[in-house]
Amino acid sequence: MTLARRLAAEALGTALLLAVVVGSATAADRLAGGNAAIALFANSVASASGLLALILAFSTVSGAHFNPAVTLSEAWQGGMRWSDTLPYAAAQVCGAFAGVAAAHAMFGEPVFAAAVHARTGAAQWWSEFVATFGLILVISGCARSRPAITPFAVAAYIVSAYWFTASGAFANPALTLARTATGTVAGIRLEDVTGYVAAQMLGAIAATVLITWLHSPAKIPAEMHRASHPANP
Repeated sequence: MTLARRLAAEALGTALLLAVVVGSATAADRLAGGNAAIALFANSVASASGLLALILAFSTVSGAHFNPAVTLSEAWQGGMRWSDTLPYAAAQVCGAFAGVAAAHAMFGEPVFAAAVHARTGAAQWWSEFVATFGLILVISGCARSRPAITPFAVAAYIVSAYWFTASGAFANPALTLARTATGTVAGIRLEDVTGYVAAQMLGAIAATVLITWLHSPAKIPAEMHRASHPANP
């Protein structure tokens, strides 16, 4: 698959993902009547379901990363060329902002609006580290053991992460940046982005180091090798 087609898939997939995330958060906020639990439930199920569908649709084209942290991990593990990581990230970020604009158009919001929702502090940053760490482990672990179920495992993890983290489990630098441009409940203030993105990238790095170590081939001691292959010196 050519790089241009893979980048188009990443941009379109990320745009649709953000349309789902921001659109469902907006709809849930308007329809839940102030019940935060119902709103979060609706947003989490819609976001995970949309992500599952998009991974299934685009995985054979670009790998369906839709996330610079996933792209970094894939390159580190040898799943793609390092030279493709920056184009992938650029496509993801551009797509993410397009998705925010699409969601706003559907709900009569301004194309872009500065976010006012504060998301900062040690608990939020630790939550983003854990959310991204777990996401990379799920993707990489399932891709090695049962690749066919990876999209479903990722969707299941995202639903749970919406609930068990204090940060909303953004776990995606492109998504985080784009959500600075929405004044809806899905937003994050621009000044809070650095902490979120730093935590996400650290979580991705830690998970990649761990999963690479866990799945590295074990060295067989020389005496065991000779016992199982007596013909070899």
